[in-house]
Amino acid sequence: MNDIMQFLVAHGELVLFVVVLLEQLGLPLPSMIFLIAAGAMVGNGQLDGFRVVALSFLACLLADAIWFELGRRYGTRVLALLCRISFEPDTCVRLSERMIHRHGLRALLIAKFIPGLSTIAPPLAGVFRLGLYRFLLFDGIGALIWVAAGVGVGYAVSDQFEMVAAYVSRMGLTIGLGAAGLIALYVAVKIAYRQWVLRRLRIGRITVEELHGLMKSQHPPVIVDLRHALDVGVTPFRIPGALHMTPEEIMDRHQELPRDRDIVTYCS
Repeated sequence: MNDIMQFLVAHGELVLFVVVLLEQLGLPLPSMIFLIAAGAMVGNGQLDGFRVVALSFLACLLADAIWFELGRRYGTRVLALLCRISFEPDTCVRLSERMIHRHGLRALLIAKFIPGLSTIAPPLAGVFRLGLYRFLLFDGIGALIWVAAGVGVGYAVSDQFEMVAAYVSRMGLTIGLGAAGLIALYVAVKIAYRQWVLRRLRIGRITVEELHGLMKSQHPPVIVDLRHALDVGVTPFRIPGALHMTPEEIMDRHQELPRDRDIVTYCS
């Protein structure tokens, strides 16, 4: 932490801008720690508060605008890219879809406080063709709240921050090894869980050709379209005869599913 503060003093607010920009673009950087450290330095008179907030806000807005445009131009291919590089992308995408479906662009006001959602929400808004100016308005308010929260926490504890930073600096090796061990364990668990889920999915899947054959048989299955309304709006095509319901509706509408036929579900 002390190293971060010295780095910020030496290189100024531009470093903060770059760190926040890269983190919002998807790199695993501790931008919130930099914001808190910058806030503490604002409280101690080492940095200018207006420039810290303005540059961090601009970095957020620029990164989110890039993701939004990529989502608008390349659609679900951008989400597929995020799925390949994320440990739990399906959860993030589903959470984003539910929040945007339920709250609209107001979901962007809190997106940056939810891990994973911060990166997924802007391209998803582009995929759903939400208005650019309204997106920038709500996303900008959310970014400002997030930046102000980080800087504000640092400012509030600025008197104690240097003492804590000095302690962390003295215990740096021990804390670093402990943190590295916890991160390695977290990554290993996530990778193992993801591989387990993928194996289960492969076991339970059928091909398009197999489904087509079943639909022509004497006992065709019931097909359930589990896509959310926003997914349907982006790709308004449905397998003929499919029953549409979201995963959240299954418990309430289970009586619509026959017990004497196979059931095939599909989603995005």
